[in-house]
Amino acid sequence: MAISDIKEYAHLTAEDVEALSAELDAIRRDISDSLGERDATYIHRTIAFQRALDAAARLVIHASRARAGWVLGTTALAVAKSVENMEIGHNVSHGQWDWMNDPEIHSSSWEWDMAGLSSQWQYSHNYRHHVFSNVVGMDDDLGFGVIRITRDQPWKPDNLLQPLRNLLLAATFEWGIALHGLYSEQERAGTAAEKSAHTRALLGKIVRQTGKDYVLFPALSGRRWRQTLKANLAANLLRNLWAYVVIFCGHFPDGAEKFTPAELENETRAEWYLRQMLGTANFRAGAVLAFLSGNLCYQIEHHLFPDLPSNRYPEIATRVRALCEKFDLPYTTGSLAKQYFLTLRTIHKLALPDRFLSATADDAPETASELKFRTASTTPADGGTGRRAGLRTALRADQR
Repeated sequence: MAISDIKEYAHLTAEDVEALSAELDAIRRDISDSLGERDATYIHRTIAFQRALDAAARLVIHASRARAGWVLGTTALAVAKSVENMEIGHNVSHGQWDWMNDPEIHSSSWEWDMAGLSSQWQYSHNYRHHVFSNVVGMDDDLGFGVIRITRDQPWKPDNLLQPLRNLLLAATFEWGIALHGLYSEQERAGTAAEKSAHTRALLGKIVRQTGKDYVLFPALSGRRWRQTLKANLAANLLRNLWAYVVIFCGHFPDGAEKFTPAELENETRAEWYLRQMLGTANFRAGAVLAFLSGNLCYQIEHHLFPDLPSNRYPEIATRVRALCEKFDLPYTTGSLAKQYFLTLRTIHKLALPDRFLSATADDAPETASELKFRTASTTPADGGTGRRAGLRTALRADQR
């Protein structure tokens, strides 16, 4: 089933894992020490671009009398919302720009343009997801509680509906994230009063958000309020679909491994690094697609260094990929279309009971463990080194 011994699965010794960690720590130091004016300029320009695009899109929607103008304005508004949510809101809330000590661009003050509260999301995402990434029963982002994404999650009859649930989650992704954050906060709340306070806080944000998109801007449009209302609805839908695709392609394609809670026992920082590398997946993207995805096409790098600025992920990726080659580890990536196809295959496949699945529970495309290797024989002549090298090669081939 899921991985219980990450070193055995990766065919690395404890010394190998520590050496890998030292190299990753060096990458962190190098990037942190080089942060400066060009990085600050990047985030300031990104925010200025997003706000200008948002304003221009709304003006086009309001002023255009042709359908083509409405489509152009709505598409531009969806892009502006995507950039705000992913390249700005998501990354600022991770603390990637806290080093600037700018009170307006800080994880403690930024409130993003979507239904959920940034503060509630920070606990469910920054802590629950990033600390316990892909640990079954610990990371609530594994299927977000509505989709079975690994055989370690017992099959239930209502899983038959998960292809439909997947479509619904995609269309309403911001609302799913909002409820996800609320439930995480309520789970750790000590009293009923604290739970109620979290609920009121989210309701307040929802009122403000929906009021802005579906009351204020339509009202400002006068007689064209219907066009503005429909544009806001369409832009939010497009933003939701895009965010859903990016997030799912970073976590659920083949090669994004899952782990049992046993793996957390006495887990070192070095083993945490390795878990992030094995539990995430990238997709190939040029500069524009990377920007529109919040640089989350570099999901491996993001999970290794979630608080380093996203504009540095391309250069980090070059060094991380070299480390994967050096330590003979898989670097799971592919085109966006391929990664999404593999994700959809898993979602539809695991809607069925296990008895209908052909691959073994320890060696399936979507779920594997170190047990897949234990049938291999070790010859006394090489002391096991030949087995280790051969299995490393097989592992990398499986996950490309």
